[in-house]
Amino acid sequence: MQPITPDAHGIAVLILTVVALYLFTRDNIPLESSSLAILVLLVAGFQVFPYMRDGDVVLGPIDFFAGFGNEALIAICALMMVGKALETTGALQPLANVVGRAWSTRPVLALAITLVAGAILSAFMNNTPIVVLLMPILVGASLRSKFPVSGVMLPMGLATIIGGMSTTIGTSTNLLVVGISHDMGMHDFSMFEWVLPVAIVGGVGIAFLWLVAPRLLPDRAPPMADTTPRIFSAQLHIKEGGWADGKKLSEVLAKADGTMRVDKIQRSESLFLAKLPSVVIQPGDRLFVKDSPENLKLYEQLLGATLYSMSDDENPVDEETPLKAEGQQLAEVVITRGSPLHLRSLAAARFTSSYGLLPLALHRARASSAQVTGDLNMIRLRAGDVLLVQGTREAIAQLKDSGTMLVLDGTTDLPHTHNASRALLIMGFVVLAAATGMMPISVSALVGLGLMLATGCLGWRDAASALSIPVVMIIVTALALGKALLGTGMADFIALTFVGAASGLPTPMVLSAFMLLMTVMTNIVSNNAAAAIGTPIAVSIATQLGVAPEPFILAVLFGANMSFATPYGYQTNLLVMTAGGYKFGDFLRVGIPLTIIMWIGFSLVLPLLYEL
Repeated sequence: MQPITPDAHGIAVLILTVVALYLFTRDNIPLESSSLAILVLLVAGFQVFPYMRDGDVVLGPIDFFAGFGNEALIAICALMMVGKALETTGALQPLANVVGRAWSTRPVLALAITLVAGAILSAFMNNTPIVVLLMPILVGASLRSKFPVSGVMLPMGLATIIGGMSTTIGTSTNLLVVGISHDMGMHDFSMFEWVLPVAIVGGVGIAFLWLVAPRLLPDRAPPMADTTPRIFSAQLHIKEGGWADGKKLSEVLAKADGTMRVDKIQRSESLFLAKLPSVVIQPGDRLFVKDSPENLKLYEQLLGATLYSMSDDENPVDEETPLKAEGQQLAEVVITRGSPLHLRSLAAARFTSSYGLLPLALHRARASSAQVTGDLNMIRLRAGDVLLVQGTREAIAQLKDSGTMLVLDGTTDLPHTHNASRALLIMGFVVLAAATGMMPISVSALVGLGLMLATGCLGWRDAASALSIPVVMIIVTALALGKALLGTGMADFIALTFVGAASGLPTPMVLSAFMLLMTVMTNIVSNNAAAAIGTPIAVSIATQLGVAPEPFILAVLFGANMSFATPYGYQTNLLVMTAGGYKFGDFLRVGIPLTIIMWIGFSLVLPLLYEL
C-alpha cells in the first residue's frame, strides 16, 4: 500500500465534514440551514484557495454544484412526487380495507400482515406515505379492540425501513448510493440486485418485530387513549342577587382571573349584546362559554350563576345531569412535511377559524415532556408533532377528506378518488420500466411524474408539497463533501487508516466493522449524509484491500438504512413516536436488538454471496 499524506485542503475538508456531521445532529438548527452553511463554506473555501496540481485547478467551487443536477437527486425528487399521488388519490385504500378487517378478527395475524405489507410496499415507494396510510388503521383498531397501539406502531414503522432496503428505489439512500457508485465508474446495480440478502436477513428482522418486539414495548398511552371530549359548550344563567348581577362584563371577566371566554351574551330570545367591556350584566342574561367541566363549575360558583348544557335549558348541570357535548369528538392531527401546519404556528395558519376545530394539547416529537399545554397558538410546529383537537364529527371529517393533513380519529376511512387505479398503473409503469432496463429510474420516475400531472392524479400544489427542502439540501451538501473528500485524496487516506486499524483481520470482518460504523453514524446523523460520505470511502477501502467494491458499497447502503435505534434516525420514526406514545428508550429497547440482528445477518450473507 502506498502511503498517503493528507494536504491542507484534505485536512480542511475532513474538519468541515466533522463539523457538518455535528450540525446535522443539532435539533435546534434546521437541517437545510446546516446544509447551506456547509455548502457555502466549501464553495467559498475552494474559491479563495483553489486546489491545484501542476498549475492546474483540479477541484473548483463549480464542481460542488453538480449535486443539484445529480441523477440520483432528480430520481428522488420525482419519486417523492409520484408517491404523493398514490397518497392523495387513495390508491392504497384496498390494502387498508384488508388490513382493517384483519385487525378486527385476528390481531396477531393482522400484525404479521401489516408488517409484511408495509415492507413490500416500501420496496417500491417512499415509506413515509406507507406509514401515513397505516397509522390511522392501527389507531382505529386499537381504540375498537382495546389493545395497546404502542405494541404495534413502532414495529410497523421499522418494518417499512427494512422493506425500503430491498430495491434501488426503496429509499432515497439507496438511490444515492447507487448513483454515487455509478458516477465513480463502479458496477451498475439493477433494481432487484440485492433483494436476496434483504429477503433473508430482513425476514428474520420482521419475525423479530412480529413475535418479540411487542413484548419488549411497555403499554404507552397515546394521545387518543381518551376519546371523550375535553371542552364543553355551556350557558351561564345570571341570577338576580348573584355576584354578577349589575356588574360590567370587564368585572365579570376579572372575577374569573381573565380565563373565562364569553362567546356571546343573550338578553332575550332575539336580542344578543355586543361583548363590550362596559356592558352591564342583568338578571336573566345568558353567557355562552366554552371550557372544561371543572372550570365551568368554578365560573358558576364565582359569578353566582346557574350552569346549563347548551341543549338543555330546564335542568341545571349537577351530578345527575352532567354536561353534554353532542356531536363532539377528539382527533389527532400529526404534523408531516408538506402539511399546511409544518413549520408554522396555529395562529399563522388561522387553524381554529379555518377548520372549526379547537386545539387542546400538543405532543412534541422532540421534547422530553409528554405534553405541552397553555397557549398553543404561538408554538412553531415541526414534523412529528401531534396536535390534539376537538370539534364536530363533520369538521373532523372535512379536515380528513381534504387530504392535506394526517388525521387520526379512530376510523379507517381514507380519501379515495376515481384516479386511484390510474395512479397505480402509472406507478407500475415506473417500476417496470426501471426493473426491465427499459429506461433509468431517473427517466421513468420523471415520465411517471409527467403522467401523474397530465392525468389529474396529482396537482402542482401537492407535487410541490411533496418535495422536502431539507432532504434536497442535505443530499447536495453530502455529495459535495463526498466529492471533496475524494478529490483531495482524503477518502483514500481515511480508507487506508481504517484498513490499517483493521490489519490482520479477515476481509469479511473488515466489511462487518465498516457496516457497523455506518450504522452508528446513520442513527446519529442523516442517513443520506452517511451514505453520500461513506460510499467513496467504501470504494477506497475495497481498492486498498484488492477486492470487489460491490459488497462494501452494499455495506454502506445497508448500514445507512439501519436507522432503527433512535427516533431521529429516520423521518417516519418521528411520526410513530408521538402517535404511539413512545419515549426515546422504547426505540433503544427494540432498535438495538433489531440492529444487531440485521448487522450480524448482513455480515454473514454478504461475504457468502460475494465470495470474500
